[in-house]
Amino acid sequence: MSAMKVNLHTHTPRCHHAEGSEREYIEKAIEGGMTVLGFADHAPMIFDGDYYSTFRMRPEELEDYVTTILDLKKEYEKDIHIYLGLEAEYYPRHFESFLKMLEPYPMDYLLQGQHFVGNEDDAKSFYSGALMDEDAKLHAYVNQVIEGMQTGHFLYLAHPDLIYYEGEETFYKKEMARLVDYSIALDVPLEINLQGIWLERHYPSPWFWEIAGAKHARAVIGADAHFPDKLYIPEVYTKAVALAEKCGVVLVQDTLEDRMLNR
Repeated sequence: MSAMKVNLHTHTPRCHHAEGSEREYIEKAIEGGMTVLGFADHAPMIFDGDYYSTFRMRPEELEDYVTTILDLKKEYEKDIHIYLGLEAEYYPRHFESFLKMLEPYPMDYLLQGQHFVGNEDDAKSFYSGALMDEDAKLHAYVNQVIEGMQTGHFLYLAHPDLIYYEGEETFYKKEMARLVDYSIALDVPLEINLQGIWLERHYPSPWFWEIAGAKHARAVIGADAHFPDKLYIPEVYTKAVALAEKCGVVLVQDTLEDRMLNR
């Protein structure tokens, strides 16, 4: 696997922490030799009361997002396959209303990216990327991720190792083995996240990918691009492939488009 041909994890400025137009991302993808580009910006959610989420598009921005992607899909159809998606959390209290909001739109896929555990807008919720050593929070994260996968609505699990846990290695491995087992049983691939590599974050986690590799879990590589020039960095992609090969996970990158179209 010498070059990244498929990426379904691309953001837009509507999430309020990304830059660059959709056209810039598409041009970069074509320049890098990609054949498939999917946009999966942070999904809008309808919360209770006056809660405001600062890292996702607003519900009133969804129409323009869909229209923009679909127009560009048609414009570039001879150059690259473009798909319309969203990256969303599984929030038990809000998930049905979220799916109902999407009904009028021709979404090609959803990615599960569990940034918050709970429902985000209640006092018991917590950000899963925060440093923590509480076993109960890790257990709750794994439970909620599994529940999300079980809905059958998600194509793959983005940055499954996002949770920043510094407790006991034994407990971490037991909980994450449970997550990996469900991903295999439900055929939901796990994402090796390129943004985590180039930003030198705590993920991709060696602990996590050793567990996934020991079970020969299926994995994909996602750019998680928030800037056009970060859509494809060859040396970062090479590191991701090397991690997959070292740990023994089964890369299914080349089947992503078929998986999406056959859902």
